[in-house]
Amino acid sequence: MTKFLKFFLGSMVIGITLCPFGIYIKESYLYRKRTINHESIHWQQQLEMLIIFFYLWYVIEWLIRLPRGNAYRNLSFEREAYSNEINYDYIETRRPYAWFKKINNK
Repeated sequence: MTKFLKFFLGSMVIGITLCPFGIYIKESYLYRKRTINHESIHWQQQLEMLIIFFYLWYVIEWLIRLPRGNAYRNLSFEREAYSNEINYDYIETRRPYAWFKKINNK
């Protein structure tokens, strides 16, 4: 699976959440709490959107944001994950669909 991910995502990716298969993190980042927390937020996003709808929304939002530049960092899912990756209690206090507030939020 690791070779597959490197081929399609490149070597810059340090972690990815592919529900229902799991969370994959580069070995050198495996003990980095921040990365694990970031990917755990994505896990919750995917579960609450029944997996398939997460991927559909992700791709559609990415395509919409692509012409504006830096589409990845401006996705609502990524905004939620990045803004809460150092809040290690966030998963326990997170409200469902919290990413939705990040759609137009800078």
